[in-house]
Amino acid sequence: MEELIPINVVIADRSYRLKVEPKDEEMVRKTVKLINEKVLEFKNKFAGKDTQDYVSMVLLWFATEQTKSTSDIIQQQETTAKLASLETLLDKMLSDHS
Repeated sequence: MEELIPINVVIADRSYRLKVEPKDEEMVRKTVKLINEKVLEFKNKFAGKDTQDYVSMVLLWFATEQTKSTSDIIQQQETTAKLASLETLLDKMLSDHS
């Protein structure tokens, strides 16, 4: 087992110090990013709740997504972001040639 390294993460504006294996650091950070994105998504959909409500909604969302692994969800988001970048680039190239 590798030596654990300390990392700091922020979830819903609260800081947490974790110890993780070096090989898991990237996945932990991507998972934290996904959690924060989902919190923001729920804040936009359901105004007037407090942060604990949004974190609970994200927890419920994760629990119902058990058929997909977290890495599949993150990979899907990364693929979507890359496709959006390509679309923007193509749109720019097409508008430059018009």
